[in-house]
Amino acid sequence: MRCPYCGKDNTRVVDSRPVDDNTAIRRRRMCDSCGKRFTSYEKVEMIPLMVVKKDMNREPFNRNKIEDGVVRACHKRPISPEQIRELVDGVEAEIYNSGVREIPSSEIGELVMTRLKDLDAVAYVRFASVYREFKDVNTFMTEIKKFL
Repeated sequence: MRCPYCGKDNTRVVDSRPVDDNTAIRRRRMCDSCGKRFTSYEKVEMIPLMVVKKDMNREPFNRNKIEDGVVRACHKRPISPEQIRELVDGVEAEIYNSGVREIPSSEIGELVMTRLKDLDAVAYVRFASVYREFKDVNTFMTEIKKFL
């Protein structure tokens, strides 16, 4: 690795340790030429994942879209940001662990709803009402009766 201070290629690793729940490695390096130390991070590059939308268009997977939807569903609910992050992490991990290169948006929505159902009933119904595009009150009531 090239030294950011002097630009020479002769650096060596002084210390390594895992970070971010073992998803990355932090390396302390030292330049053999100038003696300065710096830190580098290594992270596994995931396979590019495409999401197949309802209209059959494809777009790159974007974790932020899931997080935004969950945050909106959990607005003014007793759910911590940590719980939301864990939910989104779980959905993302399940998607990547499936090993597919393309995933329908409907499948992502179902994964989110399954986890929201266990977390908070109100957040689940909010998310489901947008995701399933409830057309009338009867559809809404049918979903709520699943909890009773």
